[in-house]
Amino acid sequence: MVIFSFNRTFAAVLRFAVVMVNGIYTIVLLILSNVFMTFAWYGHLRLQQSGISTNWPLYLVIAFSWMIAFFEYCCQVPANRLGFVGNGGPFSLVQLKVIQECISLVVFALIANFAFQHEELHWNHAAAALCLVAAVYFVFMKP
Repeated sequence: MVIFSFNRTFAAVLRFAVVMVNGIYTIVLLILSNVFMTFAWYGHLRLQQSGISTNWPLYLVIAFSWMIAFFEYCCQVPANRLGFVGNGGPFSLVQLKVIQECISLVVFALIANFAFQHEELHWNHAAAALCLVAAVYFVFMKP
Protein backbone atom coordinates (compact mmCIF):
# COMPACT_ATOMS: atom_id res chain seq x y z
CA MET A 1 0.00 0.00 0.00
CA VAL A 2 2.83 2.44 0.82
CA ILE A 3 4.67 1.48 -2.37
CA PHE A 4 1.51 2.07 -4.43
CA SER A 5 1.07 5.50 -2.81
CA PHE A 6 4.72 6.33 -3.49
CA ASN A 7 4.36 5.34 -7.16
CA ARG A 8 1.27 7.54 -7.54
CA THR A 9 3.05 10.46 -5.90
CA PHE A 10 6.14 9.95 -8.05
CA ALA A 11 3.99 9.77 -11.19
CA ALA A 12 2.23 13.01 -10.22
CA VAL A 13 5.54 14.77 -9.60
CA LEU A 14 6.86 13.47 -12.92
CA ARG A 15 3.76 14.73 -14.77
CA PHE A 16 4.16 18.13 -13.10
CA ALA A 17 7.84 18.26 -14.14
CA VAL A 18 6.97 17.42 -17.75
CA VAL A 19 4.32 20.16 -17.83
CA MET A 20 6.77 22.70 -16.40
CA VAL A 21 9.51 21.72 -18.86
CA ASN A 22 6.98 22.05 -21.70
CA GLY A 23 6.13 25.52 -20.39
CA ILE A 24 9.80 26.55 -20.37
CA TYR A 25 10.36 25.14 -23.87
CA THR A 26 7.23 26.96 -25.03
CA ILE A 27 8.49 30.32 -23.79
CA VAL A 28 11.99 29.81 -25.23
CA LEU A 29 10.52 28.82 -28.61
CA LEU A 30 8.17 31.82 -28.53
CA ILE A 31 11.11 34.14 -27.89
CA LEU A 32 13.03 32.65 -30.83
CA SER A 33 9.91 32.81 -32.99
CA ASN A 34 9.43 36.47 -32.22
CA VAL A 35 13.05 37.31 -32.99
CA PHE A 36 12.58 35.78 -36.45
CA MET A 37 9.17 37.44 -36.82
CA THR A 38 10.54 40.89 -35.96
CA PHE A 39 13.35 40.53 -38.49
CA ALA A 40 10.92 39.20 -41.12
CA TRP A 41 8.51 42.08 -40.62
CA TYR A 42 10.95 44.95 -40.06
CA GLY A 43 14.41 43.74 -41.09
CA HIS A 44 13.89 44.82 -44.69
CA LEU A 45 13.47 48.39 -43.46
CA ARG A 46 16.87 48.24 -41.79
CA LEU A 47 18.38 46.77 -44.97
CA GLN A 48 16.84 49.63 -46.91
CA GLN A 49 18.25 52.21 -44.48
CA SER A 50 21.72 50.71 -44.83
CA GLY A 51 21.47 50.77 -48.63
CA ILE A 52 21.54 47.00 -49.15
CA SER A 53 17.99 46.55 -50.44
CA THR A 54 17.28 50.06 -51.74
CA ASN A 55 16.90 48.90 -55.34
CA TRP A 56 15.17 45.59 -54.64
CA PRO A 57 11.73 45.21 -56.25
CA LEU A 58 8.85 44.65 -53.83
CA TYR A 59 8.44 40.97 -54.75
CA LEU A 60 12.07 40.31 -53.76
CA VAL A 61 11.60 42.08 -50.42
CA ILE A 62 8.49 39.96 -49.80
CA ALA A 63 10.34 36.74 -50.73
CA PHE A 64 13.22 37.71 -48.43
CA SER A 65 10.81 38.34 -45.55
CA TRP A 66 9.02 35.04 -46.17
CA MET A 67 12.31 33.16 -46.06
CA ILE A 68 12.91 34.58 -42.58
CA ALA A 69 9.28 33.98 -41.57
CA PHE A 70 9.70 30.27 -42.36
CA PHE A 71 12.00 29.99 -39.33
CA GLU A 72 9.47 31.89 -37.24
CA TYR A 73 6.88 29.23 -38.01
CA CYS A 74 9.43 26.48 -37.28
CA CYS A 75 9.53 27.83 -33.70
CA GLN A 76 5.95 29.08 -33.30
CA VAL A 77 4.10 25.89 -34.23
CA PRO A 78 6.07 23.60 -31.87
CA ALA A 79 5.78 26.22 -29.11
CA ASN A 80 2.01 26.21 -29.35
CA ARG A 81 1.83 22.43 -29.54
CA LEU A 82 4.10 21.95 -26.51
CA GLY A 83 2.45 24.69 -24.48
CA PHE A 84 -1.21 23.94 -25.15
CA VAL A 85 -3.01 22.28 -22.26
CA GLY A 86 -4.79 19.93 -24.68
CA ASN A 87 -1.39 18.49 -25.63
CA GLY A 88 -0.11 18.17 -22.07
CA GLY A 89 1.25 21.71 -21.74
CA PRO A 90 0.49 24.22 -19.00
CA PHE A 91 -1.26 26.97 -21.01
CA SER A 92 -4.75 27.52 -22.35
CA LEU A 93 -5.20 28.93 -25.85
CA VAL A 94 -5.87 32.43 -24.49
CA GLN A 95 -2.85 32.25 -22.19
CA LEU A 96 -0.63 31.21 -25.11
CA LYS A 97 -1.85 34.18 -27.14
CA VAL A 98 -1.30 36.72 -24.35
CA ILE A 99 2.17 35.31 -23.61
CA GLN A 100 3.03 35.49 -27.31
CA GLU A 101 1.88 39.11 -27.57
CA CYS A 102 3.89 40.17 -24.51
CA ILE A 103 7.00 38.41 -25.79
CA SER A 104 6.44 39.95 -29.21
CA LEU A 105 6.39 43.49 -27.85
CA VAL A 106 9.41 42.99 -25.59
CA VAL A 107 11.42 41.45 -28.43
CA PHE A 108 10.32 44.22 -30.78
CA ALA A 109 11.28 46.94 -28.29
CA LEU A 110 14.74 45.42 -27.80
CA ILE A 111 15.41 44.92 -31.50
CA ALA A 112 14.03 48.34 -32.41
CA ASN A 113 16.38 49.97 -29.91
CA PHE A 114 19.40 48.09 -31.28
CA ALA A 115 18.67 47.96 -35.01
CA PHE A 116 16.81 51.26 -35.34
CA GLN A 117 18.67 53.42 -32.88
CA HIS A 118 16.72 56.53 -33.73
CA GLU A 119 13.56 54.92 -32.29
CA GLU A 120 13.12 55.97 -28.68
CA LEU A 121 10.86 54.56 -25.97
CA HIS A 122 8.72 57.08 -24.10
CA TRP A 123 6.49 57.07 -21.02
CA ASN A 124 3.45 55.94 -23.01
CA HIS A 125 5.36 52.83 -24.12
CA ALA A 126 6.07 52.02 -20.48
CA ALA A 127 2.38 52.56 -19.66
CA ALA A 128 1.42 50.16 -22.46
CA ALA A 129 3.89 47.60 -21.08
CA LEU A 130 2.23 47.88 -17.67
CA CYS A 131 -1.13 47.24 -19.31
CA LEU A 132 0.33 44.08 -20.84
CA VAL A 133 1.54 42.96 -17.42
CA ALA A 134 -2.01 43.51 -16.17
CA ALA A 135 -3.34 41.50 -19.12
CA VAL A 136 -1.06 38.60 -18.21
CA TYR A 137 -2.23 38.81 -14.60
CA PHE A 138 -5.89 38.76 -15.59
CA VAL A 139 -5.55 35.94 -18.11
CA PHE A 140 -3.83 33.71 -15.54
CA MET A 141 -6.23 34.64 -12.72
CA LYS A 142 -8.66 31.89 -11.79
CA PRO A 143 -12.27 32.87 -12.60
